[in-house]
Amino acid sequence: MRDYEKIRSAIIRGGTSKGVFILENDLPSDPVTRDRVILSIYGGTDERQIDGLGGADSLTSKLAIVSVSSRPDADIDYTFGQVGIGTGKVDYNSNCGNILSGVGPFAIDEGLVAVQEPYTTVRIFNTNTNGIIEATVPVESGKSQSTGDYTIDGVPGVGAKIVLNFLNASGAKTGKLFPTGKRKEKLLTEAGVFEVSIVDVTAPVAFVHAHQLGLTGTELSTDLTKEHLWMLEKIRSAAAEKLGFVSNAHDATKETPSSPKVIMVSPSQPYSTIHGEIMEREHIHLTARAMSMQKMHKTFPVTGGLCTAAAAKLTGTIVYECCNNPDADEIIIGHPSGSMDFLISFTDDGQHIQFEKTAVARTSRRLMEGYAYVPKELFWNETESIRK
Repeated sequence: MRDYEKIRSAIIRGGTSKGVFILENDLPSDPVTRDRVILSIYGGTDERQIDGLGGADSLTSKLAIVSVSSRPDADIDYTFGQVGIGTGKVDYNSNCGNILSGVGPFAIDEGLVAVQEPYTTVRIFNTNTNGIIEATVPVESGKSQSTGDYTIDGVPGVGAKIVLNFLNASGAKTGKLFPTGKRKEKLLTEAGVFEVSIVDVTAPVAFVHAHQLGLTGTELSTDLTKEHLWMLEKIRSAAAEKLGFVSNAHDATKETPSSPKVIMVSPSQPYSTIHGEIMEREHIHLTARAMSMQKMHKTFPVTGGLCTAAAAKLTGTIVYECCNNPDADEIIIGHPSGSMDFLISFTDDGQHIQFEKTAVARTSRRLMEGYAYVPKELFWNETESIRK
């Protein structure tokens, strides 16, 4: 008698992240049992994730649950899960645009959508934010292409260019572009009072100027002290309470560790990337550092990046004040591994702002496919519920 159940899965690099992709029907339907199984796949509560597929890094401890959509405006449903490292929790409160870039290719290769060549546009409904994203994927011989000549900073080599366009991206999580009704405000936190801009485009983000934390904005992860990390998390936690994500800021780290995001911004300036390359100020519109699960993101999140680029065009925000050419169609953000460009267009009639395009290009590659082995006893609750 086998002691393990098999879960069919694939490991896919999406953008600068990596995760396990699983069809929804291959997971238990009971949410508690499902999360217990997912945590086992990633290595449980071990911070090294040595007994699972997680990489002991927030950028490689990500999950995509995929299914055919029943919605008339979508082909695929996609649920993103940020699998906590050592926390025993899977956070479903946000979307991940990097992992999203692997959803279109996964759906095509699994035969979940009709294929057109040379490009197939997959309409993806993200259940985390109730938003629709169009992924345009290069296709050849009925399969998605991973080879190409497109490069993204933070990923070695070249790949096929996948374009993600987030439709109706304003108010993705909160329903409002400016969830608090203000473009800039004073936020009272345990670490003090900070001036922030809270904006929701593809994802809610609390923006803070780097100088308020005593930083230049060019720092790498090794340059941030425990005090800096503490201040940034207190800002994020206070924003979470203000948005109603938690009733008390003290609970934000545990209950909603990935949403809202917190990003510190500063004017474009020269700095050295984590690879030792010099980023020239003339090549970027602003400098930014994003936090991911209470640590500095090694590159930059897609959803947080789209929000940053959109905020750079919105007068009165901290990001706009840092951007050296907010009227540009393409906003280029300098991050720890290089730069990332976003295509943003919107209309503003003085009363309503409508985003027409919030797009970014990524690459993706399927690394392996097969079965993850999960201890059989983790399914007992699911079996008992079926029997009842």
